[in-house]
Amino acid sequence: MCAASARRSSRLLKINFQQPASTSLRTTRGGCVNPAVTKMFDWILGKTARTYYAMALVVASGLLVSCAGLISKPEGIHPVSWRALDGWAAGHQAAAWPALVQSCEKLATRDSAWSAICADAELMPAPDDTAARAFFETRFLPHVVVGKRGKKEGLITGYYEPLLEGSLVKTERFRFPLYERPPNLLTVDLGDVYPTLRGKRVRGRLQGTTVIPYFSRSEIHNGESPLAGYEIAWVDDPVDLFFLHIQGSGRIRLPDGQTLAVGYADQNGHPYVSIGRRLLEMEQMKPEEVNLDTIRSWLAANPQRAEVLLNSNPSYVFFTVRDPGLAGPIGSLNVPLTAQRSIAVDLSYIPLGLPVWLDTTLPDETQPYRRLMFAQDTGGAIKGAARADIFFGQGEDAERLAGKMKQAGRLYVLLPARRDLALNPARPIPRK
Repeated sequence: MCAASARRSSRLLKINFQQPASTSLRTTRGGCVNPAVTKMFDWILGKTARTYYAMALVVASGLLVSCAGLISKPEGIHPVSWRALDGWAAGHQAAAWPALVQSCEKLATRDSAWSAICADAELMPAPDDTAARAFFETRFLPHVVVGKRGKKEGLITGYYEPLLEGSLVKTERFRFPLYERPPNLLTVDLGDVYPTLRGKRVRGRLQGTTVIPYFSRSEIHNGESPLAGYEIAWVDDPVDLFFLHIQGSGRIRLPDGQTLAVGYADQNGHPYVSIGRRLLEMEQMKPEEVNLDTIRSWLAANPQRAEVLLNSNPSYVFFTVRDPGLAGPIGSLNVPLTAQRSIAVDLSYIPLGLPVWLDTTLPDETQPYRRLMFAQDTGGAIKGAARADIFFGQGEDAERLAGKMKQAGRLYVLLPARRDLALNPARPIPRK
């Protein structure tokens, strides 16, 4: 529309200056043509027309430039310079080195570009910030992540590793079970039937010869559980157990003082539904009030309605026992997560293992929170390009930060330099 306006402006100017001038100026009183006056008039007219044509071009160019500024970049990743990463030059990139080493454990054998990067990293076991920063700048290229409608800012949330009280046997106190992955849970890869749906999976169970949806949360908790016999442990608080499902991993302190570490094994295939959003729909809270603490308070104050609210999220997570000696829970990359250096992302846009520069703020703080992270996990609620979930670790501070974290932020993906040449930066990164 803007380009058309520019063309219309140019045409109007052409029309105005192509009109014939009054012949009275070109003739003598006797009606004869006055050559001197005619020559002078033509010179003035030509000079004036050229001036206005130039003005028309300037106006048209301005309109086109302003239009270009209104065209937003498509959802995906787009190359930028290192200068675009606010705070990068003063960042503590050395603190992310352990997370890089963790990514290398899985990526070094999958990609030749990563193989070279990881081999170089082995030669630098403990770099300082300057050396670490130079390492990334010489081996990666930064790309800004753009969300829907060209928005560069997305939602940044957080998660943590909770500690629950539990037992390996059911007792009067410990009566709320967490389950291992049941053998009747089917995972169907639709790409085996329709190649265009490669990577799309559905979960269900067999009823006769028909695959039907797997049991939802309410079906599992309604009376006698269809998963009886597959308990890993029992805990004393159904709300704590619900949030363990949300976090995906945690630790259970047993009566003898030992700790049982559990991690994500699978999910029942039902979509995740936020109970915070449900509370908004029920007009029980305002948007700015929703966080982990306020949700817990509402559940404690409304015990008769709590179970209905929890069951409004049909998604259900199954767990596996993991090594309690590991520094953190195992993420989707199958490496231990590093507190405040690992994030969960949407695999449709950011492959696992990549370094990501995060630019956001922490709850109740105004100072920027900028640091190098690594995409090492995924989550059912993490959907979209400019979307990330920060792993904050263990303990009360981690729980507080994760519970309140709901900030705007920007993501900058660092792609291995050689691999970047083969990508179309205006599109999501293809999954392997």
